[in-house]
Amino acid sequence: MIILDSLTEFQRLYGTGKKWLRCMEAVNNVENIRPGVFHSVGDSLVYRLASGAEPQRAEFEGHRRYFDVHYYLEGSEDIEFAAKSRLNIFAPYSDETDRELFTGSGEKITARKGHVIIFENHEASRFRPEKNVKKVILKVTIEESYFLNK
Repeated sequence: MIILDSLTEFQRLYGTGKKWLRCMEAVNNVENIRPGVFHSVGDSLVYRLASGAEPQRAEFEGHRRYFDVHYYLEGSEDIEFAAKSRLNIFAPYSDETDRELFTGSGEKITARKGHVIIFENHEASRFRPEKNVKKVILKVTIEESYFLNK
């Protein structure tokens, strides 16, 4: 998991690369979208606005074809994450949903307003959302991926 303190830090680290520029395009469009409606930018990114507490899953969720990027506009929520290799498979990977579910325990952090969190594909996570959370959830293809700080 990559935890960035601000959108400015995200832009500084990932300001190049087509898919990362598309993330900024999506974030800049947040005033024009309704909560829960998926939008896309090109063929490498889908995004939506999440507002308020969403249903909580007991299991950890992991992905293989897309990175999840969460940009927090308001509020906070607790996130628990762990390497998939340290967790137990609950539901095997589905290519249709790009989702696999796990049980176990992991490290906990609290994401707050302004944070940008990038969930890497070797990890799985679960959330303890608060009612006051508002965030943009971006699903970014892993193709041609790179992380400058690794």
